[in-house]
Amino acid sequence: MISFQKIFGKTDIFYDLLEASAAQAKQSIQALNKLLSLPIDPSQNLDALIASRREDKKITQQIDEALCRTFVTELEREDIEALANVLYKIPKTVEKIAERVLICRERLGQVDFSKQMQMKQEAIEIVVTMVGELRKKLHLERIKELNARLQKVEGDADKLMLECLRVLYTTEKDAVVVIILKDLYDLMEKVVDRCRDAGNVVAHIVLKNS
Repeated sequence: MISFQKIFGKTDIFYDLLEASAAQAKQSIQALNKLLSLPIDPSQNLDALIASRREDKKITQQIDEALCRTFVTELEREDIEALANVLYKIPKTVEKIAERVLICRERLGQVDFSKQMQMKQEAIEIVVTMVGELRKKLHLERIKELNARLQKVEGDADKLMLECLRVLYTTEKDAVVVIILKDLYDLMEKVVDRCRDAGNVVAHIVLKNS
């Protein structure tokens, strides 16, 4: 029996690249967590986050190139593209948070973002696991379980954001700080939304192929 994989190329390259992209998203969140945990320092920069986002962009471009060269794929081409694009949005959004933090670090005072970071780290861990499950030939029940956990994290992140805004609007007197923190809260919640979107794409792929 003729193997299409041998004729048209190694199709598991897409699993490798998608897993690498998810790993870069996780690395960017870890870099942001490190940035937020350090005391204010004028020498702080975005090097680690920029490097992670650029590497993820390179991976996304490799996926596009591989799709152009590969005629047969185990996953549908539009599904590969959709997952690659949503994974890339995670480090891109994380970098925006870091940019704003460095611009206004002195005005943030003792603001604690640990709860937001904990949720982001939990969400990206689930995403990395879900993307890795694709290689294991699409176990629907496992993916449903993971996606349900991811949806719960996203719901908890929404509730946390509302509570942070409630406190901000009722206690903060400095209008500039209100604007800064609202922007940061929005972006931080959006990172979890990006993770949720990635989980939904994976769940859609598995459901469609089960």
